[in-house]
Amino acid sequence: MKSTASEIARKLNGSVEGNSNVILTNLSKIDDASEGSLSFLSNVKYIPFLKSTNASAVLVPNDLKINETLNATIIRVKNPYNDFTKLLTEISNEKKIFASGIHPKAVIGDNVTIGRNVYLGPNVIIDDNTIIENGVHLSSNCSIGENVIIKESTYVFSNVSILSKTEIGKNCIINCGAVLGSDGFGFSKNKSGENNKIPHLGNVIVSDNVEIGANTTIDRATLGSTKIGYAVKLDNLVQIAHNVEIGEYTMIAAQTGIAGSTKIGSRCEIGGQVGIGGHLILGDDIKIQGQTGVTRNIKSGSVIQGTPSLEFNSYYRSFALFKKLPELYKRIIKLEKL
Repeated sequence: MKSTASEIARKLNGSVEGNSNVILTNLSKIDDASEGSLSFLSNVKYIPFLKSTNASAVLVPNDLKINETLNATIIRVKNPYNDFTKLLTEISNEKKIFASGIHPKAVIGDNVTIGRNVYLGPNVIIDDNTIIENGVHLSSNCSIGENVIIKESTYVFSNVSILSKTEIGKNCIINCGAVLGSDGFGFSKNKSGENNKIPHLGNVIVSDNVEIGANTTIDRATLGSTKIGYAVKLDNLVQIAHNVEIGEYTMIAAQTGIAGSTKIGSRCEIGGQVGIGGHLILGDDIKIQGQTGVTRNIKSGSVIQGTPSLEFNSYYRSFALFKKLPELYKRIIKLEKL
């Protein structure tokens, strides 16, 4: 990256206040910047850093009032966070190594179709009858089962396992250690009390533009498919059980677990360490706060927290009362003694 403040402003449809010719060579946090850095301000708690930052330029909202002289050049834009993300993405794409070719230590089964500009790293194993489309990147030690389909331009990092019959869409990112298509956790108890394993004969279908975090697991369906919708983003260490369906644009943070056959709608935001029970239906545009336990169906547009989950405002009203219980208990004891 090497651009002037005016060049950045033109790219982002912004305006410059200060030295428009200052040279910007890197992107940095506002509280950890150095000369030549471009930073951004989107959270009001970082406003004090505007005066002290060593950044050469800072992206700020169009409506931010600045009542003092600053050392940094100001670039006003509509949404500093989104525009800074665009710049990060641009630099990331510039740094990507679009390798192609098949490493001599890769192992390829029978009747495997491999498209153009595909990269297979060392120790990649691909079983029979699998299709790898154009521009797919499989990093070292990936294991791809039989009858798998991986569509164009999907990037799979090291040590990922994609088991038989799994279908992966275009432009997906699958991070290290993820497992897609393993058996679900299903057992039936016989008369002797033994837990007999239920075979899982279905598969996993991942739509386009999905990102799957490191060490996340998505189990195959008992019958039919476990489905991950368009542009879903899954953090690290997320567990998706058999026959779960997740709607488009939903985001799920780390250490969340979703039990079997639950359906989650579109554009939902699910915090970390959330537990969602099985055979539930969650609507669209739901927000679930971290460490919530979901044990019932949730209607669209709800914001919930707690275990068992409550509507967000009800949870905080209840929590306010909960904190007062020791004081109320003492008052009750005093009243009983009267």
